[in-house]
Amino acid sequence: MLIPVILSGGAGTRLWPVSREGYPKPFMKLADGQSLLLKTYCRAAAVGNDEQSQCGEILTVTNRDYYFMSKDEFACAQLGERQSCTFMLEPKGRNTAPAVAMAARYVAEKHGREAVMLVLAADHLVQDQAGFAAAVANAVELANRGKLVTFGVVPTRPDTGFGYIEAGEQLGAGRVAVRFVEKPDAAKAAEYVATGNHLWNSGMFCFQAGAILDEMARYAPDVAAATEACWASIQAGKPSGQMLEIPAETFDKMPDISIDYAVMERSPNVAVVPSTFDWSDIGSWGAIRDLATPDEDSNRAVGEAIFVDSHNTYVQSPDRVVAAVGVADLMIIDTPDALLVAHPDRAQDVKQVVTRLKKQNHEAYKLHRTVSRPWGTYTVLEEGPRFKIKRIEVKPGGSLSLQMHHHRSEHWIVVSGMAKVVNGEHEIFVRTNESTYIPAGHKHRLENPGVLDLVMIEVQSGEYLGEDDIVRFQDVYGRA
Repeated sequence: MLIPVILSGGAGTRLWPVSREGYPKPFMKLADGQSLLLKTYCRAAAVGNDEQSQCGEILTVTNRDYYFMSKDEFACAQLGERQSCTFMLEPKGRNTAPAVAMAARYVAEKHGREAVMLVLAADHLVQDQAGFAAAVANAVELANRGKLVTFGVVPTRPDTGFGYIEAGEQLGAGRVAVRFVEKPDAAKAAEYVATGNHLWNSGMFCFQAGAILDEMARYAPDVAAATEACWASIQAGKPSGQMLEIPAETFDKMPDISIDYAVMERSPNVAVVPSTFDWSDIGSWGAIRDLATPDEDSNRAVGEAIFVDSHNTYVQSPDRVVAAVGVADLMIIDTPDALLVAHPDRAQDVKQVVTRLKKQNHEAYKLHRTVSRPWGTYTVLEEGPRFKIKRIEVKPGGSLSLQMHHHRSEHWIVVSGMAKVVNGEHEIFVRTNESTYIPAGHKHRLENPGVLDLVMIEVQSGEYLGEDDIVRFQDVYGRA
C-alpha cells in the first residue's frame, strides 16, 4: 500500500514579492495557471492511484492557516471521489522531522506499519511523470525491504544551491547512501559532479511507516516522544472526518529539526535511488526565470513586456505592461503593491528583503493586496485617512462570520450576484446594483446563497480600519 504524503509549509522567502507568509510558495501560479501545490497533488494522485498501490488517499501536512486554500487547490484537479484527501494541520511550522513523524504515526495507525509512505515537498516541480513514476517504483521496492529511501537527482551541472548525497554500492534498484553533504562551494560541487558518485538531495523520501518511526525512536527520541504526545492529544479531541488538528500546547514541545538531520544522516539503513527525471525545487527567481522561453536576446517574460536594446532580462508582470529599455542582467518582478528589481546572481539574497520587512513590521512581508479567506477573497483597492475601499468576492455557498466592528462602519454595494445580509436584527437580500449600510457596533453577516460568485464593493469609514477590529460571534469555518 502506497500513501503519498505532501509536506506543504515552506514560506519561500526567496520568491518575494509573489510568495508571502499569507500566500506562500506552494500556492504560486506558474505560467500555465497551475500552482506548485496542485501539480504536486496531481503527481501524487497519479502514482497513488496506480492499480498496484491499492490506495486512494493522499495525506497533506500543512499549517492550519492554509487548510481552506489547499482544499480549493485540490478541487481544481477535479479528481472527485477517486481521491481521498486527508489533512493534518500544524498550529505553526516545526520543520520536516515533526511533519514526517506525525504523518507516519497516522499512516501506521490507519493503514498499518508496513504501509509505504511517499513523502513529497509541495513546492517542487517535476514535469516528467513517467520518469518520476519509474523512480517511485524503484523506491517502493527498497522500502518494502525495510530501507529508508531518498531520491537523488543525477546532477546536470555543478550547483552550490543543493545538498548532495554520496552514493555507494549497488542495492537493488538503488545504491547505499554513504553520506549527506551540505551545500558545497563551486570547486567542491564541480568535483562531486565529476566523480559521478554524488547526487542532488531532492528532499523526497519513501519508507514504511513503521521503519521511519523505529529509526526516529532510535536517533531522534525527543521527536518520537513529542510525536506520541501530539498523537494522544489528537485522539483525545475525538477527531472526525478528514481533518486532524494538532493542539498547539503539545506541538509547542516538538523539536524544530529536519528529517535529514534527525534520521537520514544518522541511520545506516538509508538507500538512494538515482533519478534522471527533471526536477527543480523552485528555490529562487532564477529557477522561475528558466521555465520561460527566451527570445534571441535571452530576454524572458511572463505577462506583457516590451524589450528595447535589452539583454538577459526577466520580467514577470501579470497585471500591467513593463518596458525594459537599454538594460541587461536584470530580474523585474511586479505585483500590485511591491516591485522587485534584482541581478540574477543575487537571486538567493531576496530573502534579506523579507527579513528587513519583518523587522519594520511592514505588511508586505505577509499579505498581498488580494487576501484569501475560506469564503473567497478580498482586495484592497484604495485606502487613506479614515477610509478603505475593498473588492470582496464570495464563493457560492460561502459565508463570512457573524461579526461586529467597534471602530468602523461599512457600506456594501453589490456588483454581481446576490447577497444575503444579516444587519442587526434584520435579514435582507441585496441584489445587483443595490446596497446596504452597516453602522459600527452592529452585528452583521454576509452570505452568498447563489450558484455564481458574489462580487461587491465595501467602503469602510472610521477612526481605525485595521483587520484586527473584528469580534466574531459565529463562524462556519471555526474561527469564532
